[in-house]
Amino acid sequence: MSARRRKGSAGGSSQRGQAVRRGEGATQWIYGLHSVGAFLARAPERLRRVVVDAQRRDRRLEQLRAAVADAGLSLDAVAGGELDRLADGAVHQGVLAEVTACEPMDEHALLMRLEACVTPPLVLVLDGVQDPRNLGACLRSADAAGVDAVVIPMRRAASLTAAAIKTASGAAAHVPLAQVVNLARVLRTLRDHGLRIIGAAGDAPGPVWSAELTGPLALVMGGEGEGLRHLTRQHCDELVKLPMAGVVASLNVSVATGVCLYEVLRQRQALPG
Repeated sequence: MSARRRKGSAGGSSQRGQAVRRGEGATQWIYGLHSVGAFLARAPERLRRVVVDAQRRDRRLEQLRAAVADAGLSLDAVAGGELDRLADGAVHQGVLAEVTACEPMDEHALLMRLEACVTPPLVLVLDGVQDPRNLGACLRSADAAGVDAVVIPMRRAASLTAAAIKTASGAAAHVPLAQVVNLARVLRTLRDHGLRIIGAAGDAPGPVWSAELTGPLALVMGGEGEGLRHLTRQHCDELVKLPMAGVVASLNVSVATGVCLYEVLRQRQALPG
């Protein structure tokens, strides 16, 4: 593979971020001004309806109301308590939206996307990140660094809930996400397709900036607390670390992901042309 696309692109549930319908046409609630605004700007066809706080009249919410009206979408004004119920107590900033749930890619669709890349592909693999807010923050960093796809396991890991979408701050509507059954098999497949597998681990022999990160690459980050699983480590071509100069032993996984991705970006932008 030689590389990558450039950016272009209520009857509800009280369970935060869960789909309210299953199968074809499944929907889910998202909340927050930025999350709803991002879907309105990038994927308006996925919006079913928007629900706002009838009592709020601040500038940002009024701008969103106007944008929803201009798009010809359904907008309901309800009491703040109803929003609290639908968001299950989350900070919704006076707005929720019911959106068509986007099915993550499978392994086959992931490979097809990477085959279509025009520059060396960059894949972010998250090995068991369980906090949806960490997943959302990783998606935000992935979008900023130009990642071509993010891969997460189907079991024992966070999925794309409303909390993850809100933390992603718009990136969830843009970054391709693959959810796979067997992460080790996907890593083997990525290697067979020419990607180097670089894992981040605190006991790695060298820092991330000592590795060659300019070619086709899958960067693998471990979950909170335990880091990379043993089987995942076995499928890495190289392990790297972020040296810690203070008293803390490690960084939050979303922070570490951002640092590592920007080292990849630094190396790639330093290449001639």
